[in-house]
Amino acid sequence: MQSPDPTRAAGSTSNLAGKTIALVGQPNVGKTTLFNKLCGLRSHTANIPGSTADAQIGRWAKNRLVDLPGTYSINLDQPEAAVVHDCLSSDSTEAFRPDVVLLVLDASNLCRGLHLAVEILTLGLPCVVALNMTDVARKRGFEIDATKLTSWLGCEVVSTSARCGDGTENLAAAITRARRSEVALPNADDAVICNQWIDGVIRESTPHIPAHTSDRLSDRLDLAFTHPMLGVVVFGLIMAGLFWTIFAFAAVPMDLIDTIFGHIGGWLTDVLPEGDIRDLLVDGIVGGLAGTVVFLPQILLLFFLIALLEDTGYLARAAFVMDRVLRHFGLPGQAFVPMLSAHACAIPAIMSARLVPDRRDRLAVILTAPFLSCSARLPVYVLLIGVMFADEPMLAGLVFAGCYALGIFAALASAWLARRTLLPGTARPMVIELPQYQWPSITAALLTCWDRGWLFLRKAGTVILGMVIVLWWLSAYPKPPADISPTPTQGIVEVSATSSPSPMAYSFAGRIGQAVQPVFDPLGWDWQLTVGVMTSFAAREVFVSTMAVLVGGGDEDDPEILNRIAHAKQDDGRPMLTSATAASLLIFFVLAMQCLPTLAVTAREAGGWKWALLQFGWMTVVAWIGAWIAFQVVLATGSI
Repeated sequence: MQSPDPTRAAGSTSNLAGKTIALVGQPNVGKTTLFNKLCGLRSHTANIPGSTADAQIGRWAKNRLVDLPGTYSINLDQPEAAVVHDCLSSDSTEAFRPDVVLLVLDASNLCRGLHLAVEILTLGLPCVVALNMTDVARKRGFEIDATKLTSWLGCEVVSTSARCGDGTENLAAAITRARRSEVALPNADDAVICNQWIDGVIRESTPHIPAHTSDRLSDRLDLAFTHPMLGVVVFGLIMAGLFWTIFAFAAVPMDLIDTIFGHIGGWLTDVLPEGDIRDLLVDGIVGGLAGTVVFLPQILLLFFLIALLEDTGYLARAAFVMDRVLRHFGLPGQAFVPMLSAHACAIPAIMSARLVPDRRDRLAVILTAPFLSCSARLPVYVLLIGVMFADEPMLAGLVFAGCYALGIFAALASAWLARRTLLPGTARPMVIELPQYQWPSITAALLTCWDRGWLFLRKAGTVILGMVIVLWWLSAYPKPPADISPTPTQGIVEVSATSSPSPMAYSFAGRIGQAVQPVFDPLGWDWQLTVGVMTSFAAREVFVSTMAVLVGGGDEDDPEILNRIAHAKQDDGRPMLTSATAASLLIFFVLAMQCLPTLAVTAREAGGWKWALLQFGWMTVVAWIGAWIAFQVVLATGSI
């Protein structure tokens, strides 16, 4: 084919200040790196109307820049492709309709991106091409003639290297000159003709194409990272290091946040007169915010480390390795990061499910991730296992490990069932391009942390706060009779019970607990345990503090309090916690959705409360059945 006449692309320039610019490109072309370079902290995440997908929106050169999901083609039967196609089409919603398209192509692999370029240019929108990663192309011996490429595409081409900032200063001027392509472009659906056109573009715009030389270091790394056995070992070591880092480095800021909110609550207690307003502020608002913000260090560290791993190119290799294992359960390889991170906290795990490209696969991960034992369950595990195996540390350790194993089994089994009923179909085949290895961008990782952390506080925090206030109200009203005087509160539902009946029994939460107790009577629970389980819905670890209050007050970290809980009595004088009851409670906490913040995040990430309620209902049923089986088995062995 002949090179098109560049004069045909000429047109009048237009000042596009204050307009919307859509950033479009294939995966691994540096599109998001370019977005972060241009916008930095002047960006936020927004949901794309009509979908569950998110886009980054930032301010740049008085324009609004929208970073759309990466896709290899806008005509693929994939969610990200549909989102890009819909946003660029003539009937796009006003909020995301672009005035200009900034198309990002990989200079080191130009042939791959030209098919997408044809699809975008034939839509008739003003366009500018950012020929990115030119530094990588030069290292491989490629030199692309941007002028000749401009004549073929019919739009201005700017050479850039987003990682080091080269060429980005030229993009703003190019945007003001953006125009529609008027050259003769092939039909993207006609693969023969289109490939011939691409060959002509490459031949004329890249006069010197170096002979292919393999990168021996990259090849050796790939042999290790993608090996069926060694790859799994390497993956395990890297993930162990990742989660060790989260636990080790998040502990200090989490303690600091807890201390700060504790001082705020103490200060409010000192300056405000005793009454409902003080209780609302201290126990409802401050306590609710503390229970939300305390997860922030784990979330920031998780997304920071994931961003670094993704930027190095390793994450794609790990997904390829784990795809062989998870596919048997209807999950893709990308599910491994959310499911592993759920052992730290289910909230960032559900948020990181965005790594899963297919919606059905992503929903399966979101719905099942909370089965995996998170760190918030540890206080409950310690208490209940201590009751069952107080003098048998070996058995206690085995049961402790068994809790984690049970959670993993429940998650995988539920995913397998969901993919054969509610979300039918096998996991989408993993067709993944292994990106080049490179040093990660600390700046890009920090920007990712900022965005995800702020999104968590802004979206989840407001919902969680409102629901925690409701729980506080249920536990605070109505007040007990005058002859039963509660001591100052210490938490959401913490009031002292120094006589029988407990003041908690007079609150709505206590009355609901007594009304609901028959549902849990087959599990061996009395109304006090029922209240403890219900209040722990705000956060799993609240169960221990609630039980400490019900059996006599004090600090739940006090060994004497733990001993009181272990030897507490029911209203009729029978032991409240027997081995059978402790076993049923333990299994229930392993399998149940006992976390209000997680449920709120599920509703947001899955696209509605129907999914969150389904998750809550399924996990509750599974937990009840598992707890009943455990109770019956322990009873059958002769334990009381």
